[in-house]
Amino acid sequence: MFLIFTSTLITFLLASIVMIIASLISKKTIIDREKSSPFECGFDPHSSARIPFSLRFFLIAVIFLTFDVEITLLLPLTLIINLSNIFSWTATGLAFLLILLFGLYFEWHEGALDWSS
Repeated sequence: MFLIFTSTLITFLLASIVMIIASLISKKTIIDREKSSPFECGFDPHSSARIPFSLRFFLIAVIFLTFDVEITLLLPLTLIINLSNIFSWTATGLAFLLILLFGLYFEWHEGALDWSS
């Protein structure tokens, strides 16, 4: 027990030290206005170079990626049907599908899938 606690403490301390050193080294001391401005063929931009991004589009893209990853996690279930117990295979598959369908229902109920609103 003491060995696990000691190794966890050493790992945490080492990770903290590395993050602190990395944040100290990576800080920019000089902020240049020209470097932070958009570049458009050497001329000042005619309009705003940073157009507003649609948060609705971003939300739908994140939802799509989430469900896409969940489907790719669901596909290997068909490969292991012969290697596992049918009860555990069915319970795992149904639990995963219910979580997936509950997430879809929640997003639909909250209106996150309505593009027009």
